[in-house]
Amino acid sequence: MSLSDPLGDMLTRIRNSQRRGLARVRIPSSRLHRNVLEVLRREGYISGWQEVEKKIARGTAIEFEVMLKYHEGAPVIRRIDRVSRPGRRIYARHRELPRVAGGLGISILSTSRGVLADHEADEARVGGEVLCQVF
Repeated sequence: MSLSDPLGDMLTRIRNSQRRGLARVRIPSSRLHRNVLEVLRREGYISGWQEVEKKIARGTAIEFEVMLKYHEGAPVIRRIDRVSRPGRRIYARHRELPRVAGGLGISILSTSRGVLADHEADEARVGGEVLCQVF
């Protein structure tokens, strides 16, 4: 089964797992997923992630196991939304990067320098596709 929006699926898995209060969630691996998870880890929204092998009919596949983060029983990620979708891509220049919750949250962008948080893209003076917003 193929997904039309794998990044949207990853964000939904994180959102649903935190609503249930789970400590970990498994996500199919891809380079984009790895880069977005690394930004989330650097910014303190998740505790970490690791690669794990999953047994499938024809051998093994790699998945990412994400360790979700909670503060006093509440999820650290209050809101995580997909911005740019397969049917409508949203781009922003470095001067026009969207602010999330008055600067308390972050936008994650796909730029020519890789996947970056909005403040990293602003420092590097690059714009790109706005993948998602996290608060």
